[in-house]
Amino acid sequence: MTESGGSPEPVTIVGAGPVGALLAILLARDGRRVRLFERRPNPLVGGNPVAGEARSINLALSARGLNALERAGVLARIRPQMVTMRGRQLHDLTGQGPLLPYGQRADEVIYAISRARLNTALIEAASEYPLIEMTFEQRCTDVDARSGIVQGVAASLVIGADGAGSALRQALSERGLLQATEDPLAHDYKELHIPAKPNGEWALAPHALHVWPRGGFMLIALPNPDHTFTATLFLPALGPTGFESLQTAAAAHAFFAAQFPDALALIADFDAQFAQHPQGKLATLYCWPWHVQRVLLIGDAAHAIVPFHGQGLNCGFEDCVLLADLLNRHPDQHAACAEFERQRRPNTDAIAAMAIENYQDMREAVLAPDFALRKQLAMDLERRFPQRFIPRYSMVMFHAEIPYAEAQRRGALQEAVLDALLADKAGADSTLADNLLCESGL
Repeated sequence: MTESGGSPEPVTIVGAGPVGALLAILLARDGRRVRLFERRPNPLVGGNPVAGEARSINLALSARGLNALERAGVLARIRPQMVTMRGRQLHDLTGQGPLLPYGQRADEVIYAISRARLNTALIEAASEYPLIEMTFEQRCTDVDARSGIVQGVAASLVIGADGAGSALRQALSERGLLQATEDPLAHDYKELHIPAKPNGEWALAPHALHVWPRGGFMLIALPNPDHTFTATLFLPALGPTGFESLQTAAAAHAFFAAQFPDALALIADFDAQFAQHPQGKLATLYCWPWHVQRVLLIGDAAHAIVPFHGQGLNCGFEDCVLLADLLNRHPDQHAACAEFERQRRPNTDAIAAMAIENYQDMREAVLAPDFALRKQLAMDLERRFPQRFIPRYSMVMFHAEIPYAEAQRRGALQEAVLDALLADKAGADSTLADNLLCESGL
């Protein structure tokens, strides 16, 4: 649809979080006018963050997200805020443990970044485009799906990028235009701040994601550019080792002293932080359809997932690239939206399932006696059969050309191959490995 001058009609985006801001930039680069509404204050005015540091799990950027930022021309401005993580640094009860590299090539790393800093950089970049009109402190709680009217302004297309708690999704659901359900995780989370040492140095090894795996729960810590760490405790909501048992400062302190003594030693104000920082909920969102008349939901508004594969942001950014491409290729933007949902849904379903599975890997599987052998065998198979065997984690994190659903399919076949090799104790037997890969269809 176009205006009388022949240029595309403006697109309305609700939500100027990372996904909404990035999509606005991509559309503006393609010559589209964009109206962007955000309920929070403008972070470029008076230092108001779009997303509070204490309200959100730190983000991890990998290949899919990096590709999207490069496509939008903003990666160079964001790189100074990124901290390289080369692998998982495990911590046992004594504070010791190995560094498990994410991959076996130098470029197979992921990057920690704060949501607020990333969001501010994207909004700053969006503000430089005359085609983008941004309105802050504007709460959009309703939409007319037929006319595309939001806040009294009509649009040919309204894109809901307003996050897991999407007001637009809620409005459409209340009208019976879509169905949305949340599958809550039985585990909640709480963030803590690990400061730098008094001399400004890192308190932990800097270029790693630190993990304290404890079977039924875990603590992680991601590095920040200022040499601090953002730590996140994932714990059952209920039960004797759950948040409900940590209702007093003494109980929380005793729990950390028993389970994470080296982390506790780094947080001088632990009691105050644990009492003051909110306890967050985790859930997987299932929504159908995403596209209703003139409204399309993307990112967490359509398919929020748990954070254990570090793919929520990357998946949302991948949404943006595909949608921008489809809008360019299809003369009918509503056909483009329908095609977006058709292509994207199998992949978002796949990463939702893999994210939950990765939680078990991070907190429990790394403790299994054969974990190191299994990982080494997988890396060996990748070296010997690089076109046929790529560990599932690597496919998800470092191979943006492989769709999530394909990574999930191939990953299941590969696990069966690893099971057979380990059961046969053949390990490095190339002939057997080749036969098993052929039999599996890899």
